[in-house]
Amino acid sequence: MALPPASPDRQPKHRRCIDVQVFARGDGLWEVDARITDTKARDWPLSSGIRPAGTPVHDMLLRLVVDEHLVIQAAGAQTDWMPYPGLCNAYGDAYERLVGLSLVKDFRRAVQQRLGGAQGCTHITEMAQVLPTAVIQAFAGEVINTQEGGQDPAHPGRDLPPFQLDRCHALRREAEAVRLYYPRWHRPAAEHNPQRPAGAGQPG
Repeated sequence: MALPPASPDRQPKHRRCIDVQVFARGDGLWEVDARITDTKARDWPLSSGIRPAGTPVHDMLLRLVVDEHLVIQAAGAQTDWMPYPGLCNAYGDAYERLVGLSLVKDFRRAVQQRLGGAQGCTHITEMAQVLPTAVIQAFAGEVINTQEGGQDPAHPGRDLPPFQLDRCHALRREAEAVRLYYPRWHRPAAEHNPQRPAGAGQPG
């Protein structure tokens, strides 16, 4: 459906920003900084006091160190602004539990198992869910070959399609975009099988 029209009478109340930046370190590892910030358009009464309009209610940073196989080598979080100063940020080293997880193999489910609910911070844990596709975007064209794919490790000599195929409606193997830009991998709808070869992986 079309985008619902914006009401001419709407008034701003709340703004949440999630900013993800990915950096190559030059040693084969990559750093991922994900920050979540919440602000209100008016002075906001909290149990800990009034938070002036535009002053963050939440400002939290999650940093990962990831290798080129998309496996997390180091992780930690920092909270600078919070509703309950000195208490919201008392999660200790909880986010070190992300170490060892793959961003493309059951990542989102594993995050919930390790950090869901009272095991971590609701906002940082929720923000972590966006990281697989963000890091894949950073790796595209540098670590991941988005034009030719690669070799299937489970079947030597067999080529894999480019990573992004069959991961959204526009890049279905029978879709026009694949016919135009990845003709080698295009399949008529009747022949299409969305099952990817073993070992191809899916974002968590």
